[in-house]
Amino acid sequence: MLEQVYLDILDKYNTDYALAIKLWKEVEINHSQKKRHYHTLEHLENLYRQLLEIKDGAEDWDCLMFSLFYHDIVYNSLKKDNEEKSASLAEKRMIEIGLEASIIQKTVNIILATKKHLISADVDTNYFIDADLSILGLPWSSYKKYFEGVRKEYAIYPDMIYKPGRKKVLQHFLQMDSIYKTAHFREKFEAQAKANLQKELDFL
Repeated sequence: MLEQVYLDILDKYNTDYALAIKLWKEVEINHSQKKRHYHTLEHLENLYRQLLEIKDGAEDWDCLMFSLFYHDIVYNSLKKDNEEKSASLAEKRMIEIGLEASIIQKTVNIILATKKHLISADVDTNYFIDADLSILGLPWSSYKKYFEGVRKEYAIYPDMIYKPGRKKVLQHFLQMDSIYKTAHFREKFEAQAKANLQKELDFL
């Protein structure tokens, strides 16, 4: 499914099929690395399903799709510049495809916004960062799989280092007046997200 979505988007801007396949393989391989347990193709699939629900309200659907495929294309749990490197690679690939500067810049801005998930003046950015956090509000079984995957990605760190950092992240979200920036995602996920976060915090 994801491959066809990617190829269809690229075909609107560049008819070089060999290039499209090459770029898709890069997306697929990067998201299938053995060290990834949450930031995977499954994460992209969930994000795509969530975004489909707000497609009619999006200002630039193609920007959302390019953001989807490239926002985690570079991911190393030991680094703090994954968003910046992902945005840089996205820019490089979008130039290669031949996209307009305005589309490239908006996509780069959306990817960078996933670093802090702050509310934006841009509606598509808010939709994207909410969809990116949708995992927090899924049923407990899915949420549990998520935080276990995150723990595996940070397996290099012992509990004495990991747990305090994780607690800080959970408390940060719990102290927010609202985790989600848009009415659609707030109504759908806010209550369950707060319950999930508190439950994980209690486990720690």
